Amino acid sequence: MDELSIGPGTRVSLNFALTLEDGSEIDNNFGSDPVSFVFGDGNVLAGFEQKLVGLVAGDTKEIAVNPEDGFGQPNPNNIQEVKRSSFGPEELSLGLVCSFADAEGGELPGVIVGLDEQTVTVDFNHPLAGRTVIFKVAIHSVAVEEVH
Repeated sequence: MDELSIGPGTRVSLNFALTLEDGSEIDNNFGSDPVSFVFGDGNVLAGFEQKLVGLVAGDTKEIAVNPEDGFGQPNPNNIQEVKRSSFGPEELSLGLVCSFADAEGGELPGVIVGLDEQTVTVDFNHPLAGRTVIFKVAIHSVAVEEVH
């Protein structure tokens, strides 16, 4: 019997390392328990998921995901100016990540990219927007996902 390969209707368990093209590491769960996801459930980047298709338990692979298939390109409309008075007395600095409420009441992180006495410029683009990311994966298991 052939080994089950990654594709629609499967649950995948894997370890991964996420780096940028320059080798700087963003995340790594090697040495920890593997993570699992159901193929197509939207919990992983579609561009990453598609490059896993056909892999089986025991496979390792390095996968480059370009911005269009990953975190997208930066959108200039996602850079907003906010009144300095909206922040209260806290100390602000370039690169500081702040949390804002979105229209649905969820949490939206933004990075301060500029500030003066009157305004704070906040970038709401994903921090990895515009970047090619490299995933190194080790597939632990591929199973049929039971529909509930």
